[in-house]
Amino acid sequence: MTSIDEQLRAVFADAGCRGWVRAERIDGTGTVVDVEGDEPVVAASVWKVVLLVAAARAFDEGSLTATDSVRLVPAQCSPGPTGISSYADPVTMSWRDIARSMITVSDNAAADALLGALGLDALTRVIEDLGLEQTRIVGGTKALGDQIVRDTGRLSADEALGLLASNYTVVDSAGFDPAYTSCTTPRDSNAVLRSIWRRTAASPEQCLYMKQVLSQQVWPHRIRSGIPYPDVPVAGKTGTVGPIRNEVAVVSFPGEEPVTVSVFTRAARMDSYLPLVDQAIGTAARIAVTAVRRSPQPPTG
Repeated sequence: MTSIDEQLRAVFADAGCRGWVRAERIDGTGTVVDVEGDEPVVAASVWKVVLLVAAARAFDEGSLTATDSVRLVPAQCSPGPTGISSYADPVTMSWRDIARSMITVSDNAAADALLGALGLDALTRVIEDLGLEQTRIVGGTKALGDQIVRDTGRLSADEALGLLASNYTVVDSAGFDPAYTSCTTPRDSNAVLRSIWRRTAASPEQCLYMKQVLSQQVWPHRIRSGIPYPDVPVAGKTGTVGPIRNEVAVVSFPGEEPVTVSVFTRAARMDSYLPLVDQAIGTAARIAVTAVRRSPQPPTG
């Protein structure tokens, strides 16, 4: 019989990518599925979950007021295909809705505005408090875009990513190497989500807010594609840049302990759209979550 490890590796090989996976119950019981789950990987926008925790703590402490209004001008914001950067006119939003946009549509402008208000030290404190031994955040989305622009010699992030996506050139960037950019591991990513669901990341009120925000993510093409059931909530965060496609999530089957699953990939190609890799993330998540669910459930009552 083919092992879970072999099944997962075959899924990634068929999609033309390398993959890293870890799935486990939120309460720490039962089987853990792990394929290179302690190896550092490029975080891409998955780093925004750590920023979300830092924001929630700031709301608790009062160093940032969740309902304060902030005016953002799209032309002055970090570029991105979604959210504030795609708007034509200035917008006014509360800090908690800026954080919401950062997660639900992976809004780069919202993330960098929030990071600017909190500072990198706030994220470092979250990393240390949660014991994320292999997680490092070196800057926001603007910093990553600037790195890719420098490495490609282009004038803008759009030009740089367009060049990288071309199959007629061979170009790479330090922004795709976990040794030089924001990185994490599947184990650390699961630990962040676990701290939110177990209400240790921040106050119970703010953990409930974070769960709600993560459940509102709009992208259905990765983990959700492998778990398409309407009565099974999938709350998570994607990450995409160049050949990197990731998603971390909590999957909650009715009457069962939630399962957190993190899937990171690096494709052999840098095309703007790689649906086979997206589908592989969903398939890998389904295989891993199913294996965890089949292990003995903890007693209830």
